Parts: sequence; structure tokens; C-alpha cells
Amino acid sequence: MNTPVREPTVDDVEFRALYKKTKYTVETADGWSLVITRYKPTPQSWSQPLFGEPMLLVHGFSQNRHAWTSGEFVKNLLFFGVDIHILELRGHGKSSIELQHERAAKFGRTPPADLEWDWDIDSYFLYDIPAAVAGVRRISRRDRIFYCGHSMGGMLGYGYAGIHDDHFEGIVTIGAAAELGKGSLPLKLLAMAGPGLAAAVDSTMGALNMQRGLSHVSRSLVARLKKQIAPSVPKHLQFRYVPVDSWLKTAASLLDYAETNPVLSTIASRVNWLARQDRMASSDLRWLLREAGEREPRKVAEQFLKWIRSSEVVCYRTGYDFKRGFQKIKVPMAIIFGDADPLASVASTRSVYRSAKSEYLLWRPVKGNSHIEVTMGHDVRQICYDIKNLIEYAKVHRNRAPSLPRIR
Repeated sequence: MNTPVREPTVDDVEFRALYKKTKYTVETADGWSLVITRYKPTPQSWSQPLFGEPMLLVHGFSQNRHAWTSGEFVKNLLFFGVDIHILELRGHGKSSIELQHERAAKFGRTPPADLEWDWDIDSYFLYDIPAAVAGVRRISRRDRIFYCGHSMGGMLGYGYAGIHDDHFEGIVTIGAAAELGKGSLPLKLLAMAGPGLAAAVDSTMGALNMQRGLSHVSRSLVARLKKQIAPSVPKHLQFRYVPVDSWLKTAASLLDYAETNPVLSTIASRVNWLARQDRMASSDLRWLLREAGEREPRKVAEQFLKWIRSSEVVCYRTGYDFKRGFQKIKVPMAIIFGDADPLASVASTRSVYRSAKSEYLLWRPVKGNSHIEVTMGHDVRQICYDIKNLIEYAKVHRNRAPSLPRIR
């Protein structure tokens, strides 16, 4: 009697056996070169129901491509055969400031005007997302692709889908608020204090600059008297970016120390404002903290705080209101967030759920999760099944006119 062959699970397969990794560059309309890392699925012996379906992944505030690969999010989607394209927004990861200088020298062109930390959320929305969507459509030879964004990446997806619904087959947002700060008093208070905090940092940096400048001039004058060398002028110090990368590396070091100290370990396990350590592997969390953090421009942080203070989500350069665009979203959409997430919650995601006209519309809190572990924690497999269901629905109803009742 023949014993039936057991289908492998994602745990039975090595991550590297699921893909061929490449990267390509897309150019934005305002002169940035952005890198997209592609995980192209390889044919396997088991059924891959989503083989070749292109999906663009967009990270959140101060993150890079490692935010998606620190856990097993990408691995689970590759197991189904999804064609993964991970964008790194300007100034993040491989889309670095250094890359812009290299390409400007190589091609004899002027570097982007906002290169020195002078961009905002509008830059991501008006230039980076359109360039990435066009790039994935070109590489995959598809008119419509799937989009998945975490946190800020999801918010950018809401805005883009409200204008270019015809470019997407479906959209997934993970931990992405539609009305940032709604239902969260701490975030509201932080936003109100934002201008004062920025002014205090500016004053501190200004004082530090004056102190360093005077010290520099004194040393230079002495050197000039001794060696007849003309003094140079130091660069002006100012608050141009939020050093999230440094903060996260410090947090990783503290976690390493906490694991050797029972008291600190207990305290750390209960700190769950943005991450629940009991919902993910500690090694994955430390990798995320060390590798996935990036500096974020001051203007990006200030725009977020302004959105919270004004209870709005607006592209200020064009006046486009993201919230007014929600009702124009008709493609299948899944809105996934942790029920312990202070940034994306029932209160802050409700408006897009109520406004969207999608036939397939999933609005799901993930029990026990906060903001970080929804892309790398123990519940990622179920979240990826939610994404699988959305893509399969879109495949079945591809090229069909809307006719069925909304699935919620």
C-alpha cells in the first residue's frame, strides 16, 4: 500500500531555496535613484497558488528592506509563489544619499535638490511611490500589481490607491493608520509638544555649534600663528534628521544586556508600547533593531505631527486629502493591525474601512500584537494567509465587473 506523500510546510523549507534575489533601480521625477530588491519565486514541487503574482512592499518610518525580512513574512509569501519587490524610500537602505552622489558622478548630472535631509512625506507620495509602482509594473509586465505597506508605507498606499486605483489588483496595509493619532492621547500630546521640542533641540544644537565654533576658531588662530595656516569654517550644526538608527542600535545593546540580568529582562518583557517581545523571536527583534533602522528627515517627523495636531492626512504641495480619496478605493483591500498597537488601532483605521468601496474588504485586529510584530512575529503566518486569500479573490474576479456583495 502506497503511503501518501506529505506536502511540505513553510517550516520544512530553507528560505534561500524559495527565490532568486536581484535588484533594480527606478528613477523618480525629481531626480532620485531608488533601489528595489526583488525576491523572484522559484518553481517548487508543491502547489504555489500565487506563483508570479507581483507585490510591492513598502516599509514604514525610519525603516528599510530588513523590516520585511527580519522575520518570516517574505518567506511565507514566497512559499505561495508571490513575486516580491521591496522598495526602499529615498535616503533609506540601498536608496542612500551616497548612491545619489555616485550616480550623479557616473551620469554627469546634478544630485537631487533635497539630498541633504530636505524631503518630507509629500516627496515619498508624489515621487517615490509612483516610480516604484511603475517599476514593478514594467519589470513584471503587469498593468496591475498588488501593494503591501507597513505603517507609513500603508498610509502612502491609501493615498495612492485613492488616485490610481487602476494600478492595483489589491492593497494590503499592516499597522497603518488612516487618521494618525485618533484615539491615542499620548500621540496627541506628543504632537502638541512637537514645535516646542523642535525649538529646544534647535537651541541646544545652536549653543553646541557656537561652543564648537569658538573652540575651533581659537585652535585655528593658534595654528595660524604657528604655521601660517588660514583657519577654515566648520559646517553649521543643525537638527536635520531624527537619528532613529542610533537609538535602535542602542536598544539592541540594552536588550543584549537585559538578557543577562533577570530584573532588567523582566522589565524589558513588559515594555510593549510598539513591540511585544513575547510575540516574536528575540534574535529577530535584535536583528531588526541593528539592521532595519534609518535616519528620518526632520520634515517627515514634523509633517506627521502636523497631521496629528490638525486631524488630517494631506499632501500639502498639491492639497490632496487622503481621506477624501478613501471612497475611491474599489480594489480588494485588507486592513490588518495589532489590537495592542497605539499607532494603528480600531479608532485610527475605522474611517478607511467605512469609506472604501471595495467588494472584498478585510478589517482585522491581530490579537496580542503591537506595531512591530505584525510583520515579523508569531502571527505572521496567519497574516500571510489573509494576504493569500485577498490575492486569490482578486485572481478569481480579475476582469470582472463588480457585482457581488462586500465581503467583510
